[in-house]
Amino acid sequence: MEAIDPVVLARIQFAANITFHILFPTISIALGWFLLIFKLRFAATGARYWMDAYQFWIKIFALTFVLGAVSGITMSFQFGTNWPGFMNTVGNVAGPLLAYEVLTAFFLEATMLGVMLFGRGRVSERMHTFATFLVAFGTTLSAFWILALNSWMHTPAGYEMINGQAHVTSWFEVIFNPSFPYRLAHMLLASGLTVAFLLAGISAYRWLRNSRSADVMVTLKMGVAVAACLIPLQIVVGDMHGVNTLEHEPAKIAAMEGIWQTQTGAAAVLFGMPDAASASNRYEVSIPRLASFYLTHDWNGEVKGIDAFGDAHPPVAPVFFAFRIMVGVGMLMLLVSWFAAWRIFKRKQLDALLAKLLIGMTFSGWIALVAGWYVTEIGRQPWLVYGLLTTAQAASAVPAVNIAMTLMLYLTLYVALLIAYLAAIYHLANKYSSVDPLDAKYPPDVDSLVHIAAPQVAMPTLRTALQPLKV
Repeated sequence: MEAIDPVVLARIQFAANITFHILFPTISIALGWFLLIFKLRFAATGARYWMDAYQFWIKIFALTFVLGAVSGITMSFQFGTNWPGFMNTVGNVAGPLLAYEVLTAFFLEATMLGVMLFGRGRVSERMHTFATFLVAFGTTLSAFWILALNSWMHTPAGYEMINGQAHVTSWFEVIFNPSFPYRLAHMLLASGLTVAFLLAGISAYRWLRNSRSADVMVTLKMGVAVAACLIPLQIVVGDMHGVNTLEHEPAKIAAMEGIWQTQTGAAAVLFGMPDAASASNRYEVSIPRLASFYLTHDWNGEVKGIDAFGDAHPPVAPVFFAFRIMVGVGMLMLLVSWFAAWRIFKRKQLDALLAKLLIGMTFSGWIALVAGWYVTEIGRQPWLVYGLLTTAQAASAVPAVNIAMTLMLYLTLYVALLIAYLAAIYHLANKYSSVDPLDAKYPPDVDSLVHIAAPQVAMPTLRTALQPLKV
């Protein structure tokens, strides 16, 4: 074990922690806003299916929030155990930002979550709705502070170095550093897409298990509609983020694109096998000049290659492949969401094949998100804070064997927790799909709603009012 570089092991350990942790805030950020929409629609219409949707998805939200909070605490410990140089050098910047996240966001979420989960019937309906809003707002505010710090590590601004330590000269410049607006927008859209496909996928799973209740249909349609709207926005924001990265972290772009030599009219490499030894891509399939066009908006624009950065560049292969996974899943999201929207809203059709397709995309947001996060974080290497602090400089002197032991424990625990989380979600989906189809709380479809309510409401009127729910 001692032969293994402890810095590499520490990086792998932190990567394992952040990979597991980021899965859960990605869901809780957007799901909080979806819950607020369900609650507001229930308050506005009195339709029971909105409250049924709220009651089902709040269980998943609570489970997600807990796992996100616990894994976040574990991750923060590593700043002290594995990366003491980070806080020693930039603690005057990172410490307050992390404190702001806890004081203004986490405490708000944690406090109002109790009202949100257990307060209905104990507080007024308006207060319960307000608590739901505060939880949703808190999750987004938490993302704001964390991404402000993460973005500062990529594009540091508003500081000066005194005796080897960073001191803030402008908190406005620290928070609203050059990459922050793009990274925040990209992350919030990624969260929305992740939850949209989660809503559609779990609802399709329940539908396939013969649950035709109105809450299933409305969440399925909402998930598809939101995904279809957000994915084009994500593509536009991603392009803007790429242009910003080209300006501030050109080595990352060179690795993402697999461009080894600085050139004008750079080709877009669709596929290849990056080979560091020969500084080239084997089996390359590319489109001439396209990379220069979408990066510089000029067919003959210059793009710096790996050769321009000496040894100060990230490993090409992991960044290259992670970027293509992210883009590939994004394109798949576009095709699936638009196809599903066309079938459901235009053709008024939902069949087993489409339901299975949506089920297959349930956690596609996680795949794209993790791949994108690897592009962002591995692409910053060898820097921990770009141009200021390298990863090696921040690492501790903990022996490799100690890091390896805790890494194995982390991985074992995280795999077990992830399996348990997924099993709990599908247990809930199965439980709420096995309700008696004649139960008025979970009516199977529009026709059954009409049948149940026929003694009280004229059938043609009710059928017309509920027609938008029919798939």
